[in-house]
Amino acid sequence: MLKSYRHTKIACYFGYVTQAIVGNLVPLLFLIFQSEFGVSLAQVTVLVTVNFSVQLLIDLLFSKLADKIGYRVCLVGAHVFAAVGLAGLAFFPAILPDRFAGLITAVCCYAVGGGLIEVLVSPTVEACPTKNKAAEMSLLHSFYCWGSAAVVLLSTGFFFAFGQSNWRILVIIWACVPMLNAAYFAFVPIARLNEAGESLPIGKLVRERKFWLFLVLIALAGAAEVSMSQWASALAERGLGVSKAIGDLTGPFLFAVFMGLARVLYARFGKKLRLCLILSGALCIACYLVVWLVPVPAIALAGCALCGFSVGTLWPGIFSLSAEEMPRGGTALFALLALGGDLGCTLGPTLVGLCAGAFGDDLRAGLAFALAFPVLFVLLMLAFGREKKNR
Repeated sequence: MLKSYRHTKIACYFGYVTQAIVGNLVPLLFLIFQSEFGVSLAQVTVLVTVNFSVQLLIDLLFSKLADKIGYRVCLVGAHVFAAVGLAGLAFFPAILPDRFAGLITAVCCYAVGGGLIEVLVSPTVEACPTKNKAAEMSLLHSFYCWGSAAVVLLSTGFFFAFGQSNWRILVIIWACVPMLNAAYFAFVPIARLNEAGESLPIGKLVRERKFWLFLVLIALAGAAEVSMSQWASALAERGLGVSKAIGDLTGPFLFAVFMGLARVLYARFGKKLRLCLILSGALCIACYLVVWLVPVPAIALAGCALCGFSVGTLWPGIFSLSAEEMPRGGTALFALLALGGDLGCTLGPTLVGLCAGAFGDDLRAGLAFALAFPVLFVLLMLAFGREKKNR
């Protein structure tokens, strides 16, 4: 066994890199699946829905089961599931009678892994004996951003160098990351977030008014983040008239880099968490206004990239603030917050798309609607600050 909790944090960093691989690799392969396997656009949508649904189910189930099974078993198992699912994209369609069934099986496997990682990695770092919990949480979540940027950049480079026909080699290479990290997690020290009997049961947790405030806040944070990041590529392609490859690099890639930079800077210099969340929300409002109102495409794209910086601290900041305000929340608190965040990440971009469609596929109109997410976030944070001051 390794003795230093530094190893625990490194393993958790690569856990979020795995989460980034699970979330960002397969969308790059959708066109390949359509051409090679004859998968329709409706079936591609099913893959996305299955991935989201399985992760939500895991968030809900393991809010109660994680403490009983044990963090180490769950974390090792999560990475094994992720590795099997990623590698299964290359093998399951050939093994199973129906190719689409093979893809669904692979997606279910890596979705189980991704859901478990999302539930367990944050409380694992929170439980480590460190002083500045908020800084550690922000640094941890930055590795999702670096992983996302690496997946887009390296996968695009792989396709350019070796061609899309070798995509199976690419997914096997990426599957090595969670498999190696599974072995790493088997040997790192893992502390308990709360001792047995100290954590609030879910029934009492959901009766706390502060819990619902944090649940809404993280849903708004997820909606504000993904509403911009998911449509960043389309904004670059339509606004600047560039190819999809360049759109991916100037849209989601820059967004992820700026978001990771914000999280690293907060981990290094940030101290006042509530003030930082309010200022980040205000900057997010300004970025949405720039994208909506400024007609110059290059400036709108700069606003999109800066939006990544503005939302960088929102998700990990709410995790840290909720753990600070509800120290007996335990694993259930992190799992249910992950569930709320995932709902925001799904509903936000969906509402943007529906709104854009209602205005003749005007993407700027859809993003104007999404301005409500950071506005509500800032208003709720201000109300929380006033209530805390009064108490």
